[in-house]
Amino acid sequence: MAYLVPAEFVTKMVDSGESKIFMSTRDTLIRSYMAGAILALAAVFAVTVAVQTGSFLVGSMLFPVGFIMLYLMGFDLLTGVFVLTPLALLDRRPGVTAQGVLRNWGLVFTGNFLGALTVAAMMAFVLTMGFHTEAGPVGTKLAGVGEARTLGYAEHGVAGWMTIFLRGMLCNWMVSMGVVGAMISTHVSGKVMAMWMPIMLFFFMGFEHSVVNMFLFPFAMMMGGDFSVMDYLIWNENPNSIRQSGGWFGLYRFNPVQHPL
Repeated sequence: MAYLVPAEFVTKMVDSGESKIFMSTRDTLIRSYMAGAILALAAVFAVTVAVQTGSFLVGSMLFPVGFIMLYLMGFDLLTGVFVLTPLALLDRRPGVTAQGVLRNWGLVFTGNFLGALTVAAMMAFVLTMGFHTEAGPVGTKLAGVGEARTLGYAEHGVAGWMTIFLRGMLCNWMVSMGVVGAMISTHVSGKVMAMWMPIMLFFFMGFEHSVVNMFLFPFAMMMGGDFSVMDYLIWNENPNSIRQSGGWFGLYRFNPVQHPL
């Protein structure tokens, strides 16, 4: 398993960011759509495993398969382009502009959301036999997570908003490590191991990932969740997206995580 030190693969990261900025609208949307769908399916898979085994740790250990698959296939995740595309701008690559970076972010966000929304609709249909039966333990748990991760923060006002902001920041640090991890080896096995570790960590620790939430909240609403689109935007997606694109360092008091399962 060939290992590359940071000084060796940093150019690969900049090259990757540059190529994504110049990618066509069609290709960007397709790749990001597939990434959103695969990550949503991975979330369903992890929760299903956790519910059936009674162990959230087991589900967390298996969740990274979605992240690994989408990156090995070359699909684009919002948290990935947040870390890669600015590098091309900072490196002053010819033709790379802030407008181009923002265009890429907007397209990837759209594709990720549409992919996650598609899986949310499909799983809502599948788990309820076309909305004719109860969702069952897996569907109920998934819907409960989506609702709790909106109303649970809203109950605490500004402190709740800052809590999700910090959990989102911590998540993005780990996802960024996964993105970089895919480049530290020239062998598939090495890439898989490097990506698996930080992704398992963020999922088990209950950190907030905006693309996973793009699946959880629509699904919860389809299941009759008692919150609105505005609740979702204010108390989850907006602070999630702000911290992912901004990324700043800070100190905070860590509280024991309440796992969603």
